Parts: sequence; C-alpha cells; structure tokens
Amino acid sequence: MGDCERNKKRLLELLQAAGTGNAHCADCGAADPDWASYKLGIFICLNCSGIHRNFPDISKFMTHNGNLRVKAKYEARVPAFYYIPQANDCLVLKEQWIRAKYERQEFMADGKTISSPGNREGFLWKRGRDKAQFLRRRFVLLAREGLLKYYTKEESKGPKAVINIKDLNATFQTEKIGNPHGLQITYKREGHIRNLFVYHESGKEIVDWFNALRAARLQYLKVAFPELPESELVPLITRNYLKQGFMEKTGPKQREPFKKRWFALDPQERRLLYYKNPLDAFEQGQVFLGSKEQGYEVYEDLPKGVRGNRWKAGLTIITPERRFIFTCPSEKEQREWLESFRDVLSRPLTPLNLLSKIQGLSYINRA
Repeated sequence: MGDCERNKKRLLELLQAAGTGNAHCADCGAADPDWASYKLGIFICLNCSGIHRNFPDISKFMTHNGNLRVKAKYEARVPAFYYIPQANDCLVLKEQWIRAKYERQEFMADGKTISSPGNREGFLWKRGRDKAQFLRRRFVLLAREGLLKYYTKEESKGPKAVINIKDLNATFQTEKIGNPHGLQITYKREGHIRNLFVYHESGKEIVDWFNALRAARLQYLKVAFPELPESELVPLITRNYLKQGFMEKTGPKQREPFKKRWFALDPQERRLLYYKNPLDAFEQGQVFLGSKEQGYEVYEDLPKGVRGNRWKAGLTIITPERRFIFTCPSEKEQREWLESFRDVLSRPLTPLNLLSKIQGLSYINRA
C-alpha cells in the first residue's frame, strides 16, 4: 500500500470516528462507506460514488461537514411519500435520489414549497400480457379519486384497466424485467394478483411516476386509517418483495409431482405468491402466512417419505389449513427462504394484514 492510499485510509478512519454519522453511506445507508465527496464533505459507498462522479462541480472537501450536517441541509424537507433508497435498491432509485438532493436541491429548507404530486398523465412502455414485447401505453393517475388508468391507444375513449389505489403496489424490478428503469405495478383483480411490467426511457420520469403513486397511496392510507400516525403509515405505502426465486412445489396430497415455479414473498400482506414464469401477468396460487401465535410454522427439510424431484433441500410450511412442501435449488437458497419465512411469521399482524385476509382467501391454488 502506497503513502497516498495509507493517508486516505487514515483520513477515512479519523472522520468516520468523529461522530458525524459517517459510518453509513449518506445517500443509501450502506455500511462502511469508503468514498468521500470533496465538495459536500460526506461519505458514500462505491455505487453512489459512481453517480456523484458524473456531477460536473463536486470536488472540494470540507472536513467540518460530515453526513449528519449535510443531510440536515439537503434533506430538510423530504416529503413523507418520497422513497429514500436503501443499500440494496436499484441504481435508478439511487441516482434520482442523489440528483434530487444535490443537483436539483429539491428538499432544502429554503427551496420551493413541496406539495403532493397529485394527478399525473404520460406514456410508459408496458409489457404485453401474453406477448413479450413492450408497447407504448398512456397512463393516467387520478390522485383524488384514488385511481390509476391505462389506455391501449392515445385516442381510446375507455381505459383498458382501472386500478384502485387501495389495491396497488409498485416496486422496481430491474433485473427481472430486464430494463434498468423497470417498474412492477401490482394490484388485485377478481381474486387474482395482476402484474403490470413497465418502464420509461427517462430515469427521472419513471421515479417521478413511482413517487406519484406513493403519494396517492399515502393519501388513501390516511383516509382508511385515520387513527394511525403518519410515521406508521409510511412503511405501508409500497413494499419490496422480501425474497424471490425458483422453488419446486407439490400438491396438497404430497404425492403429486413437484413442479418448478417462481415464488415471491410479500412481507406486508404476508403472502407467498407463485407463478409459472417470473413475468407472468397473474399468479397461479398464493399462501397467507399468519403469525406463530396462530399456528403458522416453517421447518427445514421435507416430511418423512416425501422426496423432491430434482432438488433435495426442502422446506415445510404449516398453516391451520394444510402443509405446504417446497424444494430449493441449493442449501443457500433454502437458508435464505427459511430466514425470510421466519421473519414474516415473527412479525405482528397489522391492520392491512387483517384487511387483506378478510378480503381474500388464505390459500388459492390454480396450478
């Protein structure tokens, strides 16, 4: 290690120990950041540093700043609905968050008054339900009415779908969709979970759509649960899947052949959804996961006498209705699924969980 590297490492250690909130990335919260912004005087992770390097005028270090002081300045008025990316989030969310903070300075105390995005209209590229190509579709968000509509043609008189904001979730799924701006919009339709996969060429546009949907969701939650403080509603606006991936499943008699399916665990609604393919428009089945106190459990391995097809690392979920048997492609995947299921089962039920269970079946199986 050369003198330059040793000096840099020593400076980082001194500043990170100074009690200025520098132990985590100032932008996404990743632990142990090892890059610094010279102009802003903040510590950032490798991924966020790549975004900062694209800014034209960020290059003078000020040791008296530190993450907490700079965040107080640039994040003085972040709206409750605005999504603040975490370490594992996709690049487009981090980039637009950083640009909104430092380049556009949207959240500073002396900036313009920030209001809810309200209604929104524009075009997004939407993946066809039965075909893989993406087609340009017009989307209209009516925040006050709590509705999202989309139209197949610009001049269409009637919408192809009308989505109630109370049933909507939105989550960036860039790898699954195969686009760096890929957004998955999910809603309930006739007992099914319907998925829309969309993107926009502009990272700012797709993130603005995402936050507009979040603003409309927060507005709905405030009306639906007026007794809850805003701080408890914000985590319920939208949610990411806790875990996704392929497993094999057997049927209720546990003698049916194991079939490979794509699974997604929704922690907020406590539902395990499964699909034949990751980009299917509708799920093939779902399992509601209650709490341990209600008799829901998960065990490593398979019941005696049950053998998987190709994969041997098994899981068993116990519900009041039946046992669900799965096999995982590796022991690593098995451990990750076990941890995720145990996480959900250990969580207390929320008002939305109870509402979701009342509105739907605890288990729906279609294939």
